[in-house]
Amino acid sequence: MKKLIFSAIMAVLALCLPVSAEGAARTVPVQVDGAALEGAAYLDGGVTYAPLRDLLEAMGGWTVRWDGGTGTAVAESQCGTLRLTADPDRDTLTLNGETRPAAVTVLEGRTYVPLRLTAEALGGSAAWDPWMGGAAVTTAGAEHDAVDYYWLSRIIYAESGAESLEGQMAVGSVVLNRVESGDFPDSIPAVIFEGAGEDVVQFEPVANGMVYQAPSDQAMEAARRVLAGETTAGNSLYFYAPALSQGAWINASRTYELTIGCHRFYS
Repeated sequence: MKKLIFSAIMAVLALCLPVSAEGAARTVPVQVDGAALEGAAYLDGGVTYAPLRDLLEAMGGWTVRWDGGTGTAVAESQCGTLRLTADPDRDTLTLNGETRPAAVTVLEGRTYVPLRLTAEALGGSAAWDPWMGGAAVTTAGAEHDAVDYYWLSRIIYAESGAESLEGQMAVGSVVLNRVESGDFPDSIPAVIFEGAGEDVVQFEPVANGMVYQAPSDQAMEAARRVLAGETTAGNSLYFYAPALSQGAWINASRTYELTIGCHRFYS
């Protein structure tokens, strides 16, 4: 039922999206510091636009209102130090009196702003995530890169959702160990999706789609701790579950390190 409702919302939004010289815009997912944005965003002319209220609420510490007198969306930080105004008539964003050009659109009563420009104006950053097919925002106060945290927490959950925190951290440690190794890609998502679309992938959840599931709170905690430098798997680069696989190649060619829960780890 939830999927049907979401699909209906996306269909309605698609009918309302602007049309550029390149054709109709399309909806895309956006995540902020690892959490999916509630409101639908859209991509138009290579620029991602997000609903201002949903974006700032996801970033935390903002109140947003519509000023009918000026025809602008006004956002104020709860600490009282920042004021952001989005003006759809003038196509501008104004932060604490500093105005910059920005395509601002109002659709179905929602104010949409350029995602990257807004995130950077507030001290954060935004990046396109090809593995998600959408954009990721890392806020100014975030401890970790949003893309890294998003995918690490998901592969941890998909591979070891039933394991202890120690076991989940061990799976995350393997991913980070691979990033540091010269034998694997040099980024977290590239390690996770290595071989995607080919005959052999490195992680089964990439092949069966489980990696796209929302992670548990414990998996997110495991990802945070591993990204902060904690490890429970030593120098391990591989792992497998004997109950699900014989692990013949790993047993024959890699050095056994330890067992945590249902997984055996090898360097």
